[in-house]
Amino acid sequence: MTEEPGEERSSADPPEATHHLAHTWEEARQAAFAAATPIPAGPVPLHLALGRTLHQDIVALQDMPHYASSAMDGWAVNGTGPWILVEPGTRLAPHQASPIVTGGLIPPGGKAVLRSESALLGKDEDGLPVLTTGGSARPGEPRTGQHIRKAGEEALEGDILVKAGVLLNPAHLALAALAGYDEVPVQGKPMVRLLLTGSEVIGEGMPLPGQVRDTFGPQLPAVVNMLGGIAGEQQRIGDSYAEWLAALEDVVPEVPGAPDLPADVVITTGGTGKSGTDHLRQAVAELGGRLVIDGIAMRPGHPAVLAELPDGRFVLGLPGNPLAAMMALCTVGAPLLAALGHGALPEIQEVPSGSIIEPDPGRTRLMPFRLVYGMASPAQHTGPGMMRGLASADGVMVVPPHGVQLGELVPAFALPWGPPIPAAADPGSKAKTRNAGRPARTAAKPAATGPVDWSALLG
Repeated sequence: MTEEPGEERSSADPPEATHHLAHTWEEARQAAFAAATPIPAGPVPLHLALGRTLHQDIVALQDMPHYASSAMDGWAVNGTGPWILVEPGTRLAPHQASPIVTGGLIPPGGKAVLRSESALLGKDEDGLPVLTTGGSARPGEPRTGQHIRKAGEEALEGDILVKAGVLLNPAHLALAALAGYDEVPVQGKPMVRLLLTGSEVIGEGMPLPGQVRDTFGPQLPAVVNMLGGIAGEQQRIGDSYAEWLAALEDVVPEVPGAPDLPADVVITTGGTGKSGTDHLRQAVAELGGRLVIDGIAMRPGHPAVLAELPDGRFVLGLPGNPLAAMMALCTVGAPLLAALGHGALPEIQEVPSGSIIEPDPGRTRLMPFRLVYGMASPAQHTGPGMMRGLASADGVMVVPPHGVQLGELVPAFALPWGPPIPAAADPGSKAKTRNAGRPARTAAKPAATGPVDWSALLG
C-alpha cells in the first residue's frame, strides 16, 4: 500500500508493517460506534449541566414560591390608610403597616403591599409616624392582594418543571436552582483528556527551523465539545516511551480549572506510526489494553488507532499530521463520542461531485470540498500538514477507491463546526441521507470482525 507523505510510516518500520490490513473507512466508523456503550446517567452540579440532556423530570419539591412574598419594595399593610407603623415581622392589625422588600415574607395579617413610590411618610396629630398613599398611587391602591406573590403561584409541589430529554439551557438551570436543586440528573457524556506529544512542538511564538507550532491545543478542545464530549485536562509530553507510559496510566496530575472527573477517552496526537519512535501501541500493550482499530485504509489519516484499556478508558490515537488528525477524529472520534453520549451514528449525506476524481485502489480518500453551484469541488491547500483548505471547506467528501465521475453522487459529511450539508437532489426522488432515522446504537450492518484483505486490489 502506498504510504502518505509525512504521516504514514517511517523508513524504520519493520517490513511486515507494509502488509498490515487496515479497516475500511466505513468499517472503522462502525467499529468505533460498536465498541462503546452509553455512559450511565448521573447527577451533576448545576454549573456543569448546561447543554446536557436531562435524564429525569425536574419536579417542584415544594410550592413555588413556598411562602407569600412581596413583589415590590414598599410596605405590607392591613386595611385602608392611613396606617400606623409597626416593626417588621409583627402581626398587622387593621390600619397597620410595616416595611418590606421584594421577596420579603408577608407578615401575618398583611393584606396587600403599597409600593414605595405610592407611599408618603408623615405624622399624625400627635406627632407619631403615619403612612398614607400619595406620589404615584392610583385611586383605590392598594387593593387586597395587590403586589403579593402568593405561595404556589408558579408551581405546586410535584408539578413537572422541566421534562426529561430536554437539552438544558441557562433558564432551565435557573429554574432548577429556584426549586432548590443543587444538581440535576443528566445523561452520560464522555469526559475527554487530551495528550499532546512532540518535543519539536511549541505553544506560542514564531517557530524556528526544526520547530512547529501546536495546532492541536487551540482546536481539539472545541472540536471535542462540538462532537458531544467534554474537553478536560490537556497534557503535553515529549517523545520518550517512559513519558507515554506514564501519561496513559490511570493516575494523572490534577490541572487547575479542569473538571474533576475521570476521563472516559484519552485522545493522543502523534506516535501512531510503527517506527522505533512511535510508542502508542507498545504503551497500550504494556497496560493490558486491546486494539479496536489499528489503521484505516484511508487517506489522510491511515495510521489512526483506537484502543481500549482494562479500566474501560478508550485511547484514540490521532496522527501527528494536523489534517490527517482531523479526518481521523471525524472518522473514529465522532462515532465513539456519539456512542458514549447516547447518540446515533453520525449521518453521511451525498453530494454531486464537481470534478472527476481518479481511482486510488485500496483506500478511501477524504477530501475537504467547497460547494460551487451546488456541486462539491475538492478544496485547494489540503496537502500534508496543510490546514488552509479545511478552514474554508463546506464539508468532506468520502471518495471510494474506484473514484468518482463528474456529477456522480459521492458520500460526504459535515464538519463539526459547519452547517449541515445541503441535501442533493436526485431525479425522481428526495435527497439521499445515510443513517437517517436510524435509532441510536443501531447500525445497518454489524461492525466487521476483522480488517479487510486488500491484496486483490493491490495486485
